[in-house]
Amino acid sequence: MDFAYRSDIGQQRQENEDYVGVFKNTAGINFAVVADGIGGHQGGDVASEMAVSHMGYRFENTTFSEPTDAVKWLAAEVQDENQHIIEKAREFSDLKGMGTTMVAALMFNNEFLMANIGDSRGYLFRDGHLQQLTEDHSLVNELVKRGEISAEQARQHPQKNIITRTLGISPDADIDTNLYQMQTGDQLLLCSDGLTNMVTDDQLTAVLKTDQPVADKCAALIKLANNAGGFDNITALIVAVDGEEAHQ
Repeated sequence: MDFAYRSDIGQQRQENEDYVGVFKNTAGINFAVVADGIGGHQGGDVASEMAVSHMGYRFENTTFSEPTDAVKWLAAEVQDENQHIIEKAREFSDLKGMGTTMVAALMFNNEFLMANIGDSRGYLFRDGHLQQLTEDHSLVNELVKRGEISAEQARQHPQKNIITRTLGISPDADIDTNLYQMQTGDQLLLCSDGLTNMVTDDQLTAVLKTDQPVADKCAALIKLANNAGGFDNITALIVAVDGEEAHQ
């Protein structure tokens, strides 16, 4: 299994509020995570780093090797970290209102767990086809689901940055989790909306289907987003599955 990630400040922001990491527990299970901080000068970078570093550290000390245990662990961790972020924001006035999105993947022998809260996304690239596995927790996605606007209109909607579920800000932090079969040749893409707001699915597909190393693919995706304007911080994490993981 091959991992690579890259995060970039973009062309318009003064600081990078995205945070990304890959961790391994005592049973050899990998945990890949991307977080996109919310709150601007009110500590979005603090919230995203807290979520990734705290959960990553605690994950490294876990012993589980089954997806069912991972789902329970993740749900509990998100609730705990949500409370930690809220308490930190109460403690420091300059952090008031901070929060973060999160998308994560946990890789097992022949399955992977995809989890998210907010509008950072997880995709599966398989057999030349790109599929979004996560659902955005955002106002515009609710409008799309109700048929009030189209997916294309959502990309340009003035309220596209309103997130309906986050870590921090609200005492309710429910994370979506779904389990999928893993196949040889699969690629998982975890990313912040700074990528998906700038780069189309066709462009994502064109990069992922190349034979270049995953680190180069991450760099290519960042470059596409910056060339399109780079209006936000941009983070891309790619997991490439080889035959060993998919057939154990």
